[in-house]
Amino acid sequence: MLAAMSASSNSPRSPGDACARSSGDACPGTLRLHRADDGALARVRIPGGVLTAAGADTLLDAALRLGDGELHLTSRGNVQLRGLAPDCGPELARLLSGAGLLPSERHERVRNFVASPLSGLDGLGSADVGPWLTELDRLVCGSDRAADLSGRFLFALDDGRGDVDALGADLALLARTGATASLRVGPTDAVLRLPADDGPRAALLAAGAFLDAARPTGAWRVKDLPDDEASALSGAVVRRLRDAGIPAVPDRHPRPSGARPPAPGPVRGRGHEVALSVGVPLGRLDREQWRLLSGSGELRLTPWRGAVVSRVVPERVDGLLGTLSGAGLIVGPGSAWAGVGACIGQPGCAKSLADVRAQAGAAVGPAGRLPVYWSGCERRCGHPHGEWIDVVATPAGHRISHVRGDRTTPAATVRDDPAALAAAVAAARDARTA
Repeated sequence: MLAAMSASSNSPRSPGDACARSSGDACPGTLRLHRADDGALARVRIPGGVLTAAGADTLLDAALRLGDGELHLTSRGNVQLRGLAPDCGPELARLLSGAGLLPSERHERVRNFVASPLSGLDGLGSADVGPWLTELDRLVCGSDRAADLSGRFLFALDDGRGDVDALGADLALLARTGATASLRVGPTDAVLRLPADDGPRAALLAAGAFLDAARPTGAWRVKDLPDDEASALSGAVVRRLRDAGIPAVPDRHPRPSGARPPAPGPVRGRGHEVALSVGVPLGRLDREQWRLLSGSGELRLTPWRGAVVSRVVPERVDGLLGTLSGAGLIVGPGSAWAGVGACIGQPGCAKSLADVRAQAGAAVGPAGRLPVYWSGCERRCGHPHGEWIDVVATPAGHRISHVRGDRTTPAATVRDDPAALAAAVAAARDARTA
C-alpha cells in the first residue's frame, strides 16, 4: 500500500546530532567489541583505506577464523568483522598487531581518516595526499591528547577534487595549487589557508582546540557544539596555529554539495600502470571476492563501500575486469547494484525493523539517477552524504525520502507490498524534482 506524504524542508536529526551526550562513546573498535544479534562486531580502522597485502591477508584470516567469513566495508573506508565470539578480543588484537593494523592501543578508535582514493593515480587533484595521510596518522598516534577524541571524530584529506571534502568531516585538509592547503573546521564554507607542508600538524592542533571547546558540553563532533562554542572554535584554531609558527590566513572555499565516488572501471593516469575502481554490492565481500581484490594490486578501500586496485599492468586489465565482474563485483556503468546501499538490518541488528539488505536486493532494477540507502530504523547507520533516496523501515511501513544536504523531502510510505516498494524506490531514484 502506498501513502503520499507532505513535503518538509528540514532533515531529521539523528541521535548522533545531539549537542550533549547522555552516555559514553560506545563506538566499536578492535579492542572494544560491540555486541550485535549476529555476534560480536569489531571495526578495524584503515586510515585512508590503504591496505598492504599483509594487512589484507590478515583481515581475511581473522574473518575466517574468528568471524562470519565475510568482510564488511563501512562508509569511512574501514572494515567490520562480524559474527565474532565475545571472547575473541585477545586473539584478534594479536593478529592485527602482527600485520601493523594496530599501531597504538590507545588510539585505535580515533584513527578515522578518509582520503581521496584516486589521489596520485589519475593525474587529477592538486596534490597526492599520501604523505599527509602517513604523517597525520603518525602525529595522532603519538599524541596523548588525541586519544581523547571520540570514535566518531573524522579527518578528511582531499586532494582538491572535492570528493571526501563532501563527507561532512570534522576537520578537512584540502590540497590547493602552489604548495598551499586549506583547513576546514566543521560544516562551514570558511577555511584557513596555510602551507601544505604544515597541513597534518595544523589538523592535529585544530583537533586539540576542538577538545577544549567540547569539554563543557561533552560534544563528540564539531557539528555537535553549541553555536557560541562553534563560533569561538575558529578563532581558537587560528591562535593555536600562529602560536605554533604556522601562518594561517582566513579564506573561503565552498563545501561541495555532494560526494561523488570514483566511477567503476579502469582509471588511467599519466604512467604505464592502470587502476581499477570496483564497486562492492552492499559493501559485503566473501573470501573469494576479497582474495581477487587484494591479490590484484595495491588496495584502497573507499568511503563509498568500494575499492580501488592500483598498479595494474595494462595487459591484465581486460581479463581482470571480466574476473571481477564474474565474481559479482561492479566494474562498469549500468550495474543494477550501482548506488545501492543498506545498513546491516535484520537479523544482525536488534534495533532493525526489517531485513533491509534482502529488501534492497529484491528491489534492485535498472540503475537509477540517484543513489539509494536502506535503513532498518531511524538511526540510519552508515547513510551517505550529499543527495540520495532515503528508505527507512518504520512501524508504519517503509518511508521514502529525497535527501539533499540538510533538506529532506518525504515522498511516500509503502506498507507491506514488495512490488509497490520496488516501484516507489525506482521512481524516487529517477525523479528530477521532489
